[in-house]
Amino acid sequence: MSTPDPVLLLVDDRPSSFTHHAAATLPEHLVLLRFEELRDDLSEDHLRRTDHLPAFWVRAGVPLEQQAARYRDWVTGRLPVAPTRFCNPSEPRQALAHRFAALAGLPHLTGQQVAWVRDKAEMKRRFRELGLRTAEFKLVRTAAEIEWFAATHGWPLVLKPVDSFACVDTHRLDGPQSLDGIDLTARDWMVEQFLGGTEWEVCAVIHRGDVLDAWPSAMPCRPLDIVDGAMNANISVATDEAPPVDLRALLQRIVTGMGIDHGYAHMEFFLIDGRLYAGEFGLRLAGCEIPANHGHAYGFDVFGATLDVYRGIRPDLRYRQRRCAGDLLLPLPGSGRVHRITPTEELLRVPGVVQAVLKVGVGDTVSARRASHNASGYVHVVGASIEEVERRMREVLGRFTIELTPAPVEGATRTDRPASEGAR
Repeated sequence: MSTPDPVLLLVDDRPSSFTHHAAATLPEHLVLLRFEELRDDLSEDHLRRTDHLPAFWVRAGVPLEQQAARYRDWVTGRLPVAPTRFCNPSEPRQALAHRFAALAGLPHLTGQQVAWVRDKAEMKRRFRELGLRTAEFKLVRTAAEIEWFAATHGWPLVLKPVDSFACVDTHRLDGPQSLDGIDLTARDWMVEQFLGGTEWEVCAVIHRGDVLDAWPSAMPCRPLDIVDGAMNANISVATDEAPPVDLRALLQRIVTGMGIDHGYAHMEFFLIDGRLYAGEFGLRLAGCEIPANHGHAYGFDVFGATLDVYRGIRPDLRYRQRRCAGDLLLPLPGSGRVHRITPTEELLRVPGVVQAVLKVGVGDTVSARRASHNASGYVHVVGASIEEVERRMREVLGRFTIELTPAPVEGATRTDRPASEGAR
């Protein structure tokens, strides 16, 4: 007698390609977990695309223990099969989501594991305990502490909240004047050395404590440059241009050292004169459209493989091809009402573009923010090399236009609904 397919409880706090794939491929084995205070982050289009799935809403302002008890009653009374597996693809929701999963009796990260993958100071301390190099760093509360750190390690420095993501509130400091306008009392901050060299990313899937494979990504521009206007892109490298590092062994050291059983891992690291410095590590899907890049580069169902490991199933990682594939986030230059935007059909005419998605359309009111995922849409671009993909991306940027007109502040909200999609 075969074992029934496990049902997965999936945190749904924002629209994503991963959630849409899960909703389309696992309609009978998927339950969504949503948070009432984040209702405005879920577009009407996203709610329509997922309205065939059961969804439990965690109420705002109610103790989580009560919400977990209500969830258990809801599962018993509403669902034919209760979820036995859990997936949180959200970086900012790590602590809350895994605490809920623990209260609901589902697989979860411990409080210590959440700290290792969420608190950047705790993370770097753990890296060092595992024998990895990191930039020098220090928790800070005052400008004087930052200047003391700079006196030892020099400018520039990087200032960030310990729980930041997507470069939100992350700053390069070139001197004391760079601190103007930054409120050091608002959050818990850390400062670290600015590292040169080449910055890389790597993703992996983990099953029963084993890193099954690792997929590197090149970044044409660094995240801190991206938030200041540089090209926003990542390129999965399935060719011999990959960095000369045993990335699977690197990630296995971290996974074993953190006691991680399963999931999707994303890491950033630096290579400086052949020496590796660990940057940051997350146990959740990579941001932007990086996971989809790996699917295009290796020719396999990356979202299906990710769902498998979260459901306790060993995925099939047979690859059909090896090439470079990247996601280019299309600019969102400010706030206002969209007057004109290049249609996806024109973007798809650029050689190498295999998918184009616009998140906004003419007439939409948009509000930009300083974050590495700020975008009006994205394209996926493939090529034989990093250079070819980057060149094609720049051709896309040369053709893409978005024009905004002033709009009233009220109603300036959504930039997350797909206004149109195209694929070839």
